[in-house]
Amino acid sequence: MSLVELIAQADARGLAASGLACMDRCLPLLGGDDELLRPLWASLADGSDWGGSLEKARAALGSAVDVGSARSAASGAAGDAGSGSPRDAGDEAARLARRMLDAAPAEWTADAVRPWADACSAASLRIHRLLDPAADAATDPGAAPAGDTADLSPLVAAELRRQTAVLELLAGHGVNGLRGALEVSVEGRRVLRAVVSRRARGATGPGS
Repeated sequence: MSLVELIAQADARGLAASGLACMDRCLPLLGGDDELLRPLWASLADGSDWGGSLEKARAALGSAVDVGSARSAASGAAGDAGSGSPRDAGDEAARLARRMLDAAPAEWTADAVRPWADACSAASLRIHRLLDPAADAATDPGAAPAGDTADLSPLVAAELRRQTAVLELLAGHGVNGLRGALEVSVEGRRVLRAVVSRRARGATGPGS
């Protein structure tokens, strides 16, 4: 089953977990603490409202302008200012990550989270394509059957597998799948943090 089909068949908790997991994995782009979104995971576990936790997370990260400025500073002078430079890619990735948080609905009802989860999936795959120099811009990972990653770059293929795993865990185990989904998200966050760190070192290295 493709990622698109999994999202289409997911219930409210599965959709919310899918979007939240995408957002959680991309926290390193925003300079967010690893525990920043943990209260939202707790809300999915106990069925409570997550609106207050969302507002706290947004406040903790500051305004979108502040985030963009910080990301630009971290990018340094990598590449030139033209389109497609490493700095441009990093800035776009940070904007996409922040947009996921800003667009999260105050209530995680199925109608509210379905379009958001779909957008988060696309944004997270786009982020990983932007940060992976081996990515093929012509490939559509979302339409690939689950597990079929042969034509994708390593970073994008791994993100597709994680998105699929989260949705399958929630579909198969309901609320009991949240722990596994969080573990998948934590693993992906570590990977992306390492990618961001390498890019930052490259931006400040010799000749920058």
